[in-house]
Amino acid sequence: VQLQASGGGLVQAGGSLRLSCAASGRTLSSYAMGWFRQAPGKEREFVATIAWSGLRSAYVDSVKGRFTISRDNAKNTVYLQMNSLKLEDTAVYYCAAVEGEPRNSLVTTAREYDYWGQGTQVTVSS
Repeated sequence: VQLQASGGGLVQAGGSLRLSCAASGRTLSSYAMGWFRQAPGKEREFVATIAWSGLRSAYVDSVKGRFTISRDNAKNTVYLQMNSLKLEDTAVYYCAAVEGEPRNSLVTTAREYDYWGQGTQVTVSS
């Protein structure tokens, strides 16, 4: 499966962005999905994940209450709605997919994912 992340850009602190991750080659309906980010000089970190059932999701503590992950299997797309953006949210954001997990399983570690998108830059300014 090929993943294409988009929707990044430059936004002021307190603003919002919605990232999209569109898949081609396979349907995403049986894939657990995740968003990760990597800031300059830092390791890639988990941001959010959603089970392939769509019924469960999880977030890193720093984005809880501000970010929402969702999926539209009919459009083969996963989204990350980011509100109340902070300077520390600046990073390249990557989407990832893994198949074969139980339908409500959440996958929070990068090494468990099989497929990665190319990344989209999010820059939050003061």
